Amino acid sequence: MLFNLLILLIGIFLLYFGSSWLVTGASEIALSMAIRPAVVGLTVVAFATSAPELLVSLVAAAEGASGVSVGNILGSNVINIALVLGLSALIKPVTINKRLVERELPYTVAATILFWFLCMDGNINRFDGFLLISILIIFLIYSILTAKDGNNKKSTPSQKYYMRNGFLIVIGLIAIALGADWMVDSAIFIARSFHFSELFIGISIVAIGTSLPELATSVVAAARKQSDISVGNIVGSNLFNICLVMGVVGLIHPIQLSSGLNWFEFPAMVFITLLLYVFAFISHKITRTYGLIFIICFFAYNITAYGLAH
Repeated sequence: MLFNLLILLIGIFLLYFGSSWLVTGASEIALSMAIRPAVVGLTVVAFATSAPELLVSLVAAAEGASGVSVGNILGSNVINIALVLGLSALIKPVTINKRLVERELPYTVAATILFWFLCMDGNINRFDGFLLISILIIFLIYSILTAKDGNNKKSTPSQKYYMRNGFLIVIGLIAIALGADWMVDSAIFIARSFHFSELFIGISIVAIGTSLPELATSVVAAARKQSDISVGNIVGSNLFNICLVMGVVGLIHPIQLSSGLNWFEFPAMVFITLLLYVFAFISHKITRTYGLIFIICFFAYNITAYGLAH
């Protein structure tokens, strides 16, 4: 047991630092190419911070632990908003760009609701995976077409600059791959030892572990007054979690879902996503009050999930 706890902690450690390196390298390269900060958050940073969810869910699905695979996504999406954005807002109120409220955020809300609809038949099959990937591709094409920002261009970077950030990306990916594998194996072992369901482990320990990159990135961005990257990271990460992670899982390894997810986990994910949209639409800002509400939702979610797991 102690050995598996140690492996779990090492896995979380690798996921956190690997994603941090990946985010740093990818963000620096993107910003050097005069891309809008919000688009960087929605795409490059979001993809980088969603890499743990992708690898964890793929490994879990391949090992037959569909509860961990799906629970990881449902839990991560709730945690990204309730805990990550909530803490960011408590540190410093987060301003939300008008374009993000009018375009990108509704897109993520729609994808979240569609994901629940696709899962109501009790599985994620190859057609579902293809549809989710297609939705993501449309979003990426739109983001590319609206990415340029002439006011954001840095001076022309040197070859050494690109090599350094490219090295960070490669090392980050390697650390994430190792961390994901070790984390899933140890989490499943611990879950079975304490007779917890794999779903509960997926929406709690594993989800929090794979959300550490979003937490670190968004809190730092909020503290540095980079609200576009902070919010874009959350909105984009949730979209990538649904469309990329579940899309790839559906295409490569279709999985069966518990019907019980429709009673709490899916409604909770949709509710917290809609709540973010309502707050953003009302004031174009996540105030400390809103942040506190999100934190309360986070604790309520985990307490309820724990109660349902017993």
